[in-house]
Amino acid sequence: MIDPGQLTDPAVRAFVTAVNAGDREAFHALLAPGATMSDDGSDRDLGQWTDKEVFSSGGHMDVRSQSPDGRELVVGYRNDTWGEMQTAWRFLVTDDGRISRFETGQA
Repeated sequence: MIDPGQLTDPAVRAFVTAVNAGDREAFHALLAPGATMSDDGSDRDLGQWTDKEVFSSGGHMDVRSQSPDGRELVVGYRNDTWGEMQTAWRFLVTDDGRISRFETGQA
């Protein structure tokens, strides 16, 4: 497992830290205006999805590996609804260091 503090990309590091802390305010501060996301290849409403899959259900990310640029992760993701599953996460980060899109799905 990779400690979130050791993640290469600062925006991704802050994303994982905010998810694991259940910190909605920090999480939303990381997102670029109009940010989008997808789950298993389907675009989802970012606010509804994160509320259900992360914040209301105790979402937690245990990072198992990261790409060289730090913007792709393999994660043991768990929450109170689904238990734990291995997932892949991919992030698009703007020039000013905010996340404009993330994609997740089973790995």
